[in-house]
This record gives sequence, structure tokens and C-alpha cells, in this order.
Amino acid sequence: MIAAIAFYLFAAMTIASAVFVIFARNPVHSVLWLIVAFFNAAGLMLLLGAEFIAMLLVIVYVGAVAVLFLFVVMMLDIDFASLRSGFTRNLPFGLLIAFVLMAEMVVAVAAWKAGPVTQGARPVAANAQPNIEAIGQALYGRFLYPFEIAGLVLLVAMIGAIVLTHRSRGDARGQKVARQVDRRPDEAIRNLQPGVGEGMKL
Repeated sequence: MIAAIAFYLFAAMTIASAVFVIFARNPVHSVLWLIVAFFNAAGLMLLLGAEFIAMLLVIVYVGAVAVLFLFVVMMLDIDFASLRSGFTRNLPFGLLIAFVLMAEMVVAVAAWKAGPVTQGARPVAANAQPNIEAIGQALYGRFLYPFEIAGLVLLVAMIGAIVLTHRSRGDARGQKVARQVDRRPDEAIRNLQPGVGEGMKL
């Protein structure tokens, strides 16, 4: 019973937050609603017994992808003074969303501990081995060499990107540390006393 309630709760919140992502006028609010959608999708994966995918949704998508989206949004030309001015006005709504997320996490844990979900009159057979343990044994057992080869390919791609970025170019001015260290204070600071109404002359 609690699993069905949790499913409808997470499904409704996922759809509602996805709609708010599309129709929110403020891009920062869209990213925050996207994080809510990811949390609810992780709750759905937890109900299905896919704990690994639920952790990926929270750790990878919420912890990395959504934060990168937020950084990109922060680089846009947005009037953050108006956002800060409405902080106290939107504080009750933010606390309500936080309370809903906390309640959903409690419901998800309770539904996960309640046992397997029943389909009709027949209960779904529970796995003898946890999902994360099975994935770990498959990755580091049967598919160990392909997993290591994929890691080496990603390492080579990262090293190649670093080398291409930091290669020396003729039009780039490099930093000369020795010249900066040897510079005297009297060469770096100029004391000027301009008259009243006069600007600085460089």
C-alpha cells in the first residue's frame, strides 16, 4: 500500500516539476525545479529496486549536471538584485519545497523497507543479491578488462585535451615569473596628486 502511495507521489511530483522547468520564466528557478525532478525520479528508481540508478541520479545529475547548468545560468545577464530582493517573499515557498522533499525521502525509505512491490495478486520475487553488489561483481569480475580499457580511453582523451589547450602559440603572451618577482615597488606604484576637477593622466 505504501509503495503505491509513494509511486503516485513521486510520479506526480516528477511531472509537476518537469512542467515548472519548462514554464518558469526565471532560468535559475528552472534549474531548481530540474533538481526537484531528479530527486523524484531517483525515488521512482528506488521503488523499482534500482538503487544504483537512484544514486547516479542524485550524485551525478544533481551533484554535477544540474550544478553545471546553474553555473551556466549564473554567467548569463540576469538581474540578481531583483532575485535577492524577493528572497524574503519566496522564503515560505522554498521552505515548503524543502519540507516536501524531506517527506518524500522518508516515504521512499519506508516503501523500500516495506518489501517488494506487488503486481496484482502475485508479489514480485525479491533478488537474493543486492543490485549494487551484482553490478560491482559484474564490473570488476566478468567485465574488468573492458571497464579498465574504457577508463584508459577516457584518460587519453583528458590528457589530449590538456595538451591541446596548453600548447604554446605565437600570439599568446606567457607569464614571466622572474620579471614579476624582480620588479621594485617604486616601478609598480605611482603617487599622483591631481588638482580639484582634474582627471588622472596616465
